[in-house]
Amino acid sequence: MFPAKVVTMETLAVSAAARQLVKSVLMETVEGVTRMRLVGGNLALDLINSRAGPPVGPADDDVLTGYQELLAWGVYAGALTGAEAAALRRLARQDPGGAESAFTRSLRARDNLDEIFRALATGSSPSAAALARLRDDEADALAHARLVQGTTFAWTWRDDHSLARPLRPVVHAAVELLTAGKLDRIKGCGGCRFLFNDESKNRSRRWCSMDDCGTTEKIQRYVAARRTRATR
Repeated sequence: MFPAKVVTMETLAVSAAARQLVKSVLMETVEGVTRMRLVGGNLALDLINSRAGPPVGPADDDVLTGYQELLAWGVYAGALTGAEAAALRRLARQDPGGAESAFTRSLRARDNLDEIFRALATGSSPSAAALARLRDDEADALAHARLVQGTTFAWTWRDDHSLARPLRPVVHAAVELLTAGKLDRIKGCGGCRFLFNDESKNRSRRWCSMDDCGTTEKIQRYVAARRTRATR
């Protein structure tokens, strides 16, 4: 027989403090990823937009700094449920090397998606190499998916419990946009590096969000107009 485990007040206090610390870290992680608005109109574009910066040049901000942030982003963007993220969080603690590998793979996929969709947003054609990489990522995604029936059939990753799970619906969303979407509606924001799928009726959308870059542009025009009137 094993001796009974003695639980002291000190042990309970340490456990409570540990739980509070984990909760605090998770809250900070979620707050970090939600700094970036979901304005892409497609899961793949929203992953690209997890980096921010000026319209031209390299990004200067990135909310995906580790696997935990990737999970938090997945829940925020709708690629994962909270329960799926919690299960993957536990798996990542058991296999930190696997989690790091999955995170690195996700960053590579994001770079590839950025290359493809930024080319389309500027009226260019994506490279054959970038499309081939996306094809391979999609083949892997569908290998871990299954079809479920609703009013129509759809792919689901509910039975995929591997660490690469957050990436797979994103890759599939990219392929769906390329094969069934209207490519001339993929645009870049005039004020930042965000990409979006223009779903406006007259295809006149210019900004990632009127609350951000759109408002900044309005203010700049207003200030310029006042200066012009003042010099007359």
